[in-house]
Amino acid sequence: MNDFDDVLEAVGPRLRRLRQERGTTLTELATSTGISISTLSRLESGQRRPTLELLLPLARAHQVQLDELVDAPPTGDPRIHAKPIKRHHGAVAIPLSRRPGGLQAFKQIAPPGWPGSEVNQQTHEGYDWVYVLSGQLRLVLDDQDFILKEGEVAEFDTRVPHWFGNPGPEPVEMLCLFGPQGERLHVRAKSR
Repeated sequence: MNDFDDVLEAVGPRLRRLRQERGTTLTELATSTGISISTLSRLESGQRRPTLELLLPLARAHQVQLDELVDAPPTGDPRIHAKPIKRHHGAVAIPLSRRPGGLQAFKQIAPPGWPGSEVNQQTHEGYDWVYVLSGQLRLVLDDQDFILKEGEVAEFDTRVPHWFGNPGPEPVEMLCLFGPQGERLHVRAKSR
């Protein structure tokens, strides 16, 4: 048996262990991935060979990197090579986390005057947490209006109408955590 076969043979037990650690049943996993219970059972027992089409939804469901499912060898380089994401009106987001789903972390940089439009509040599922590293951030949260300065933090349920902007003469740099409902950090900004 070659190294490739050894790696594939170890995937099944790893999948079973992950599912059991998370207290998830095969039925629940089948519902969240769209993979049949029988296929999941055969994967875990080693009777079915894992494919990328099966492993990708399982990695998403377990909130792990695909490398963790196949136990990829370490690369030896611990650095994360984050690729900046250009946002609207000159803002840039740099991803700081790599796990799919769950809590996501970004460093965001927004130029002065961003986003350059009227306040247009949005709502969506989830929870946001923002920490201002430098500059100023305007947060309009329903009928409240805040100016967050360096070192200040805000967190809120994103089902509340909200909007961000940079009212200052310099770029604002901030750390942002976005998470599904229930993943909350308990630090609040004071109103001005």
